[in-house]
This record gives sequence, structure tokens and C-alpha cells, in this order.
Amino acid sequence: MKIALLQLDIKWLDPEANHAKAEFFIRKAAAEECDLVVLPEAFTTGFPMQATMFSENSPDSTTPFLSSLARELGINIIAGYLTSVSGEKKGRNIAVAIDRHGLTAGYYSKMYMFSVINEADMIRAGEQPAVFSLDGVASTIFICYDIRFPEIFRTVAPSVQCIFVIANWLTKRIDHWAALLKARAIENQCFVIGINRVGVDGNNIPYPGLSLAYDPWGYEICSGRDKEGIITCDIDPNMVNRTRERFPFLFDMRDIDIRGKEK
Repeated sequence: MKIALLQLDIKWLDPEANHAKAEFFIRKAAAEECDLVVLPEAFTTGFPMQATMFSENSPDSTTPFLSSLARELGINIIAGYLTSVSGEKKGRNIAVAIDRHGLTAGYYSKMYMFSVINEADMIRAGEQPAVFSLDGVASTIFICYDIRFPEIFRTVAPSVQCIFVIANWLTKRIDHWAALLKARAIENQCFVIGINRVGVDGNNIPYPGLSLAYDPWGYEICSGRDKEGIITCDIDPNMVNRTRERFPFLFDMRDIDIRGKEK
């Protein structure tokens, strides 16, 4: 599978402009015969942390937009954005996976809220991971802060060959980003692909890009710099099966509770 990691310099609180920019790069990825293009977290707006964004429920225009492009171009798309949900005062930080036919293959709502910035005041946490298939590759998505919680990755690891992590990850903690992505690949024996934004947002916070892909041994496949654009990589999902058959680390796990006693 040929994957396009799309590092966007997201235009602050401007969904229309970001839709247009995403379309330009998605068409470029399709022209380069990529099978899948992955956009960062909150690609339509950036991450404003303003509860007023969700004071009124508005129709979801992003999923139909992505579905139309996927169907027209025959390409799979993964993307994240903030959305409101009818009947809920808080918003959702979601990721969607759209297949080549324009159908929703997976839907994930971010599970872990970043307490340092009181994210839970604005965003309602999701309840469970999502496992889905794109072109026969068993996959899952997590969002940004989720990556600091390895236990949730382990719950889906045996069922997937590729884990995608989409983010708005700050420059000042970028060393953690790279280290955590690599660790999740090694411990779960699968491909882990992280997509991060670039540029400076409306809160004057810089983002460095550094989108990364690691194989099941934790070896880097590709990486991006701090510029907007596409980074491509090729993965062989069968490498996951071969690695796990030869070294069945996941099957050697034991169910231990927090006191260190076996259940």
C-alpha cells in the first residue's frame, strides 16, 4: 500500500479554505497513484480550544466532501476534524476513514482528554477504538494525546496491521512524538504512522510537522520536515504477520492488574 502523509499548514478557523487546500493535495496524491492519503487532526480549523465553537450544532459538511473526493478519485482517505453532535453541548474530536467508494469504513472519537488545557471542558471523550479495513489492510486510528496511553493500543494491536495517529503536536514536545510513535510500533509489532501539521496557529503556537512512519521493528520508513506537503511511503501489511509469527511477543502477554498480581 502506498500512503501519502499530508502535512498541512492549517488556515485558522477557515473550513472552506482548508477543504480547498486538502482537495489540491488529495488530487496530487491520487495522480501519484497513492492508495491512501492521511490528513492531520482538526484539519478544517486547527485546534482553537474554544467551547463557543460548539454552541450551535451545524451539519457535517466534511465527511460528504471527503466521500465525494474519494469516490471520484478512487482513493482511500483518513482525516480528522472537530464537529458538533446534535443534542450534545460539547463537541467531538473525530477521525474518519473513507474507502475508495466514498463509504465510511471507520469512525473514531478521541478517547483521552488533555487535562493540562482542560480539553474535557470542550470535547466529549469517545468510548472505544475503531478497527476497520482499507484495501484489506486491518487498521485503526488514534488522535494526538491518545499516543501517551499504550494500554488502549494494546487492546486493538492483535487485530490490526497498521495504526494511524493524527495530530496537532507542538514543537516544544516533538521529541516525545517521535519516541512514542516508535515505541508503539515496537511493542505492538505493526506499522505506526503519525501525521502532524505544520505552521503557526491562531494562538501563536508552532507545529513542526515531522510526520513519521515506522515498521513493526521500529525502523523508520519515512519522515517529513517542517514544510507543507506530501510525504509518501510504501508498506507491506504481510510484514506484520511474518514478524508476529516469528516472534510472538503479543501472545506472551499476561493479564496483570495494577497491583502487579496476575488476574
